[in-house]
Amino acid sequence: QVQLVESGGGLVQPGDSLRLSCAASGRTFSRYAMGWFRQAPGKERELVAAINRSAGSTYYANSVKGRFTISRDNAKNAVYLQMNSLKPEDTAVYYCAANPTDYSGSLYYTRSQYDYWGQGTQVTVSS
Repeated sequence: QVQLVESGGGLVQPGDSLRLSCAASGRTFSRYAMGWFRQAPGKERELVAAINRSAGSTYYANSVKGRFTISRDNAKNAVYLQMNSLKPEDTAVYYCAANPTDYSGSLYYTRSQYDYWGQGTQVTVSS
């Protein structure tokens, strides 16, 4: 069983920055492929960013490319999402997700490819 706990959300103004953190349980975190998803009211949950287990590969949705950065610290069992130049359309609940059964160092892009989810953290961007 993998437990994920997100933190770092909040209310910010347009143009501000936030750093989300996700703490993961498990002794084999370094083998997990990780992703950050978000879900705005009335919308589907969408992949924002993904990182493979070695942090050698990353993926970003077009809407956040150049503004968000995903990273991980395998020694701390943590994955992060640095969000800069935030916009009102970034307002959503952000979820951390894990695929703990990756053996190929791949990235994963769909909800069904992730087995474990955190409870989510609210990010609100408003003036």
